[in-house]
Formats: sequence, C-alpha cells, structure tokens
Amino acid sequence: MTSAPTPMPAVPPHLETVRPEWVDYNGHMNVAFYVLAFDHATDAFFDAAGLGADWRERTQRSVFVVEAHVTYDGEVVQGAPLRIQPRPLAVGHKTLRLFHTMHHAEDGFLAATNEVMMVHVDMASRRSVLWDPDVRARLEALVAADASPWPDKAGRAIGGR
Repeated sequence: MTSAPTPMPAVPPHLETVRPEWVDYNGHMNVAFYVLAFDHATDAFFDAAGLGADWRERTQRSVFVVEAHVTYDGEVVQGAPLRIQPRPLAVGHKTLRLFHTMHHAEDGFLAATNEVMMVHVDMASRRSVLWDPDVRARLEALVAADASPWPDKAGRAIGGR
C-alpha cells in the first residue's frame, strides 16, 4: 500500500547558506542575519506571488513591514544550509501577515521562526492603500492553499515578566 504524497506548499521554500560574515563571536549565526535571511525569503515569496520588482516598478506600490517577531530555536553555524518556508497566514484590506520557518536543510531541525505584519503602500504618497482586487485574490488563494492550523509560534509575544 502506498501513502498519499505529501502536498507541496503553495509557495516554494527559499534556500540559503550561513555565510562567514554572518557568524558572530559565539561561533554561530548572529541574530541580525536571521532577520536578513528571513527578508530574503520574503522577497522570494513576493517574486513567486508575482509581486516582485516588476510589479513594484509598474504599480508604484510596495509593502512595508510594520511589526516582526523572531524566535531562535536551534543554533546554526557557518556553512549550514537553510530552508526557509514562507507561509501567508492572513490578508486584510491593506495588510498581509506572513510566517516563516527556518530549518537546517540537511539535519531538519527548526532553527528559527519569523512572523511579520506588512502593510500595502503607495510609494508616491507613502501611505497605506487597499490591495488591488486581483492582488488580494492572489494572496487569499495562497493563504487558502494551506489549510493546516496556524503554527504554534504564530501570534506569540515576548514573555517572562
């Protein structure tokens, strides 16, 4: 009996390698470069969704991150291969909530997560604007493509008062 194949995510993973300049005095990837790697994955997500540089140039629209949260779950070192999986969680009238998981691409352990809230912006006015209906529909389709529950780490806040 064969099992059903694992469904592929609607958005392809972003692959990256921990660069020597990303390693700090503790011998592992510095916190700032996790955010950079997640930002690279965000750019790849927008490219895959048809909202990359060409779209930004043509429409004079973009997205700005207005809030972000990172968890650091497993240590990665120089040369470690990373697999970052973007997952759009929700689309609002002007917003997009995007969640990333970063895994060691060979050993499979969770290295980090990143959740960002973004707002759609008109670059001329530098103000938030509604998504165009076709863009919002495309983003909503990507959200709907993953019917699994929200990740446990989504929506978290810093604890330890």
